[in-house]
Amino acid sequence: MKYCRTIKIIMMSIALLILGACGGGNNNGTGAGLEGSVVIDGSGTVFPLMSKLAEDYMINEQENVSVEVSRAGTSAGFKKFLVEGGGTDFNNASRKIKEEELTKAEELGIKVKELKVALDGITIVVNKENDWATELTQQEVVDIFLASAGKKNWSDVREGFPNEPIKRYGPNENHGTYEFFWETIMKEQDLVEGINLQQDYATLVDLVTKDRNAIAFFGYGYYASNTDKLNAIKIDFGNGPVEPSLDTIKEDGAYAPFTRPVFTYLNEGNAQAKPQVLDFAIYAMKNAETAAAETGFAPIPAAELQASVDYLEGLNQQ
Repeated sequence: MKYCRTIKIIMMSIALLILGACGGGNNNGTGAGLEGSVVIDGSGTVFPLMSKLAEDYMINEQENVSVEVSRAGTSAGFKKFLVEGGGTDFNNASRKIKEEELTKAEELGIKVKELKVALDGITIVVNKENDWATELTQQEVVDIFLASAGKKNWSDVREGFPNEPIKRYGPNENHGTYEFFWETIMKEQDLVEGINLQQDYATLVDLVTKDRNAIAFFGYGYYASNTDKLNAIKIDFGNGPVEPSLDTIKEDGAYAPFTRPVFTYLNEGNAQAKPQVLDFAIYAMKNAETAAAETGFAPIPAAELQASVDYLEGLNQQ
């Protein structure tokens, strides 16, 4: 994955040189000829979506603006965002901002704008050699990861499954995905002892790929980009098994119990002080639907995206 990212950056740099030789980009944003930097951190889940938007923006809109996207995780990202004097310009988040984070923003005088960018589905994945757990009920998923359920082997989950130890994986506590899984799916019950939690999603994919008895949870986008390495489990929420897909991952869709919105949070002060930050914010919301589909996210309604664009363009007039 890191290798692919390096290739993309090299290709992007070549494209920028070509555009520069031809007289610059299209400059169809709110401001032509902008320069400077836009600093984004936060969710590893939202990282592919925001990276796509950043690359397209630098190539097609503002060649002299550097949009830097990192992935410390939602919670770790908020610590970089909520800094006295102004931290990062955006924090990507796979959960809503918490009350204590909003309180800190108010104490620091940071006005935060929540921008919903897409919908994601928590996807339960297994090794390609796992030919038994193709479908699980929602309760079986919970029991696999629940400390008090005592499911040590696959045979403890369902009769007919092999008598082999379950190896559990997931993102660590820095990630909003972990918090959503624990709070919403596990109902804040203790996770099983010995679960292997990782910071990097590429590491999780690799671990599951190498372990026949592995099971893991993370966002749909990371499964969608690794379908050659992983199998996604269909989940029965009570009306038959549902496969995670861009069609089922909707707020009122068949996969709704495991569906969540993902966000980016904007520091409005930074946006008003630095025109390139506001310009990128407007561009991102205008193009979120297209970028979402290309990076494994389901789009939110166009009216919601347009409402965000209207709000941001209003800031541009102030």
